[in-house]
Amino acid sequence: MLPDDRRLQAANPTGWFEDLYAEAEAGTASVPWDVPHPQPHLVKWADGVDGTGRRALVVGCGYGRDSEFLASLGFEVTAFDISPTAVAAVQARHPESTVSYVVADLLNPPAEWHHAFDLVVENMTVQALPVDAHAQAIERVAWLTGSKLLVLAVAREEGSVADGPPWPLTPSEIMAFQTDGLTALDVGRDEARWTAEFVR
Repeated sequence: MLPDDRRLQAANPTGWFEDLYAEAEAGTASVPWDVPHPQPHLVKWADGVDGTGRRALVVGCGYGRDSEFLASLGFEVTAFDISPTAVAAVQARHPESTVSYVVADLLNPPAEWHHAFDLVVENMTVQALPVDAHAQAIERVAWLTGSKLLVLAVAREEGSVADGPPWPLTPSEIMAFQTDGLTALDVGRDEARWTAEFVR
């Protein structure tokens, strides 16, 4: 992103997503994470997982690659994005989907979502927010989790300066997901990425 984009993101830590998706729909920009396949680390983690009878929530769903994958495993999936344009686009891309795509704000989620999901997948959404928003976003993700949380993120060393966006997560930020009754089950680092699982 250009410096002007960084200033915009810092001033509007969540609303800038709508600007990006609207520009992409108009053909004047591209969304870097618009890829046709689910996140490979999610696919690896989910090997052998059966979601039948379980509710899953995807944070910052974008165009639905991870949401549709989880639905294929049998989960009843709710997926949200703060961008109305993104939600409209994913609904148009997957008109027959069983996923419930909704517009919502991670920093102010619906009250009825508190601890409501058996699985919450946080795939690189927190790191898309400026560092000073990470703590609140991490707390909200934990607040959503009923049983299990999977966090996928790019790794950054403790004390290093993140020249975002994105702003990758430090070890202490990953461990900060241990809040609201969550404890770390497995925290792994594969090259430059985190795959961290927390349970209640």
